[in-house]
Amino acid sequence: MKFSDFKKSIDDKAIHEGPPGESEKRIKNLELILDIVKTINHSLMLDDVLELVLKSAIKLTNSERGFVVLRNLSGELEYKLGIDNKNELVPEKQFNVSTTVVHDVFYTGQSKFIESAQSDTNNDPSKSILKLELQTILCSPLITDDKKIGVIYVDSRHLQKIRAREITDTFEILAGQAAAAIRNAQLYNGQINAFNALQDANTQLIVAERNVLKQSIDAEIGQSLQGLVHLALLETESMMRTIEKLQKNDDVIVKQIDPLFFDRLKLKTKVSIDCIRSIQKYATALMETAIMELDINGGDINKTIQSVIRYISPMKKFGRITFKTEFGTLPQCQYDSEQIQHLLVHLFSNSAEAKSDATIFLKTDFENGRVVITIADNGPGIPTSILPTIFDIPSSKKSGYGLFLCKSIIDRHAGSIKVLQQSTGTSIQFLLPT
Repeated sequence: MKFSDFKKSIDDKAIHEGPPGESEKRIKNLELILDIVKTINHSLMLDDVLELVLKSAIKLTNSERGFVVLRNLSGELEYKLGIDNKNELVPEKQFNVSTTVVHDVFYTGQSKFIESAQSDTNNDPSKSILKLELQTILCSPLITDDKKIGVIYVDSRHLQKIRAREITDTFEILAGQAAAAIRNAQLYNGQINAFNALQDANTQLIVAERNVLKQSIDAEIGQSLQGLVHLALLETESMMRTIEKLQKNDDVIVKQIDPLFFDRLKLKTKVSIDCIRSIQKYATALMETAIMELDINGGDINKTIQSVIRYISPMKKFGRITFKTEFGTLPQCQYDSEQIQHLLVHLFSNSAEAKSDATIFLKTDFENGRVVITIADNGPGIPTSILPTIFDIPSSKKSGYGLFLCKSIIDRHAGSIKVLQQSTGTSIQFLLPT
């Protein structure tokens, strides 16, 4: 029974039926339900809601214990919480209830109220009822938006008069309100889990991006140092040879200059040469340590793409982005999933920054022993003037490390990446070996 129907029935009976005492009793039931609804809707934490629901059900029916059983992802009924009338938890191993009643109520969607359960053979003559010496059982389905999510069950070993319409109606209303509160808590819990997963994914992507960026910068610095150091070394060694030649062949100049001057000049030049050679070693080491090792774990590139889309879609940046996919049948591919995820996020981000409501098209295929991934959008496209250097390291004419990092990732995978020509938007294609 819905809460509104219950209230209407009370209002009608208050006007047309019974003495004033009966009307007051019904009004008290209505007030009790209002208090319970207010209490269980006070929290969105699933555990708190379940506990409040059970405590209210036990108090309402004067039962000895109660249980909430919810449907799991596999569609099976699963113990969630048990409490007795002393507000103590009933562990799952003591979850001995009339399973026939629980399953019947859930699958039929109809409440069951049983009194004199020991002698009522029309209901459940199961061993659980007999063994537990149960006398009173109340069980109602938890239904919200026409979806059954579980049952609420209370029982007692003492006999109660539960056939009174007010008790059964009130218990069913409690079940209906509880179902809504539990479902809201489940949805909230799901959002929290999804948010936490998204935060973890973002953190991992940020760490991966920083690692790739740092290593690429290290490689660039090491490479630049190597060139400068090599040039400085050549010039300094040339200076040393010039000094030695001058000291050996030009007697006029040598006689005019203090001999110690040449020794000091040669010593300083030698010190410079040694320092430059030390810098050269450090530059070499910097380049070697900048090479990112691949964590090849292999797998299904289609699933990797789907997972990236799934966890970036809730981000504000991608709120208006539409993803359209066309996945081909692919073999298992050997790749570093973390680095490929970073590459995909960067390419998706480029499209979103170029056009906030862009449509991103993804296509995967298998050609000539390689996995082919094509990512295209309907944005403004890349200016023709910068296409030849689009994957180069940043310079005065080109800013940003993004596509340079993408190419570095694909190069480490022994693959290839290129920009495809198209009339509108941008299309980038990369290939990975299997």
